[in-house]
Amino acid sequence: MRSTESNKAKIANRVIEVLDFFDDNHTEATVMDIVRRYNRPQSSTSELLSSLVNLGLLYKDPVSRSYSPTPRAALLGSVAQPEYIRDGQLMAMVDRLVAQTGLAIAVFGMVGLNVQIFSWRGGNSTLATARSQGFGSGMQERMTDSAAGLLLLSTIMQPRRDGTIRRLNAEASEDRKFSFPEMSAKVEQVRAAGYACGMAGFGSIADTCAVLLPNQAPNRPIAIGFVYEPSHQIDPETLHRLLTQALARCDEQSQLSASVLPMSSAA
Repeated sequence: MRSTESNKAKIANRVIEVLDFFDDNHTEATVMDIVRRYNRPQSSTSELLSSLVNLGLLYKDPVSRSYSPTPRAALLGSVAQPEYIRDGQLMAMVDRLVAQTGLAIAVFGMVGLNVQIFSWRGGNSTLATARSQGFGSGMQERMTDSAAGLLLLSTIMQPRRDGTIRRLNAEASEDRKFSFPEMSAKVEQVRAAGYACGMAGFGSIADTCAVLLPNQAPNRPIAIGFVYEPSHQIDPETLHRLLTQALARCDEQSQLSASVLPMSSAA
């Protein structure tokens, strides 16, 4: 029974890995691209990709034999998302910010005790990281090891927040343990500021400047942030202002969309 459950979990993980592979630098993938990225067996990877084609989640080019996501893959679950995600405003904002600054942008969410990169858009330069595949969607980091994680952690109401911080410390390896009073105070400072700038985490020396998206459902916070290597030419406060202004424009567009009357009402 345990073996069957374990196999099902592995299959689910591998499906998500395939979908996470596709980004602005990888719009297509061959079987060997997936095999090399995730160190998977070629035969089972080929079978998995064929199954995703049959399910309507991937296209297969008959000439190049490469795969790419279908609209169904993009639309799965979209109807249950907030409007700015469902109508593409968030990703359009991300694209504008990357084009404007040349810096990478990540959308962060909370998964258990971890911060996860929900979506990744690379900038003009590759960021150094200890992970062989670099930054990418799906990666997770302990919330206390990332500025974006601290921001998400700050949304948890007390006393549950302190309980979460204590648990993170208790489960941390010896080299990642911290002073509870200092960490609790740091998270409270982030909560009061409403944004966080500091270590990006994920095995890199990069920094991030992240803000929370407005009007989030309880216990489901989402943050967006620039990710960049430390440089005297980058001012975190300027990045914070850019993010705040971009979110304000996004909110204005949402309000305008909401004010449009249905055709029957307009008539």
